[in-house]
Amino acid sequence: MKLRYLWIALFVLSVISIFVGVQDLTPLDLFRLGDGQSLILLSSRLPRLISIIIAGSSISICGLIMQQLSRNKFVSPTTAGTMDAARLGVLVSLLIFASASPLIKMLIAFAFALGGTLLFMKILDSIKMKDTIFIPLVGLMFGNIISSVATFIAYKYDLIQNMSSWLHGDFSMIVSGQFELIYISIPLLIFAYLFADKFTIAGMGEEFAKNLGLNYQQVVRIGLAIVAMVTASVVLTVGMIPFLGLIIPNIVSIYQGDHLKKSLSHTAVLGAVFVLFCDILGRIVIYPYEISISLTVGIIGSGIFIYLLLRRRAYDT
Repeated sequence: MKLRYLWIALFVLSVISIFVGVQDLTPLDLFRLGDGQSLILLSSRLPRLISIIIAGSSISICGLIMQQLSRNKFVSPTTAGTMDAARLGVLVSLLIFASASPLIKMLIAFAFALGGTLLFMKILDSIKMKDTIFIPLVGLMFGNIISSVATFIAYKYDLIQNMSSWLHGDFSMIVSGQFELIYISIPLLIFAYLFADKFTIAGMGEEFAKNLGLNYQQVVRIGLAIVAMVTASVVLTVGMIPFLGLIIPNIVSIYQGDHLKKSLSHTAVLGAVFVLFCDILGRIVIYPYEISISLTVGIIGSGIFIYLLLRRRAYDT
């Protein structure tokens, strides 16, 4: 698939996203300043569009980096416990640092996400059976254990409704002044692009990377730190978006190959297009009401995930 086609799709869906909603807007509202329509446009629709594009691109690239470093196509922030660990970090920040700034809460979520991801990588190293499908199942079980701990603590301190409503993936509450934390993902993605060649070499194995003079452990830590920080910023701003970092890199690898640097731009744009499509779909299916992004991405993403599993199983046999 040509990259320009993805950019065209992103542009078309972006225009549709701006004008689709309960409050009707027209192209003329882009040039009217000071009235109610322009206020909706500037304070709600544009921030929502920006957060969708950044979140879709960021989580997709995080999945690509994790798959490269773990050498497993079914590892992602969803199947490695990264999002669940970030969720636990948010809960801890609500309990201990309730009045802290969003940046402090993001750093706490980052620490938990990084710790959870490193623990999963340690578990991955200790598993002798490196089956392609078995590894993500272990990751899902690991994530469910973390999620169960978070749920238990939330029930104990009567925070279950607060945590569930806050961390449920949803763009409907995105307004100007409440989404800017997600901008942290942009320099991190640029940094990931600069390290893309090193991630590619690290993905070939520790011995191979060391033979080429690469500090393997350092590169792995940098990659996981990028994944943890981006995941924390997205979870705090938007909530949890399942399967995104899993399916988008796999779709790109089908037609683009496994060279990480060549796949980064395709992965970023396709991730943004996919989330934007799911968000528009969620707005029109039960109009004037709205389905959350975690539900639409979860349904479509799980179907694609099953297809990828069956495709991989057929390929292996």
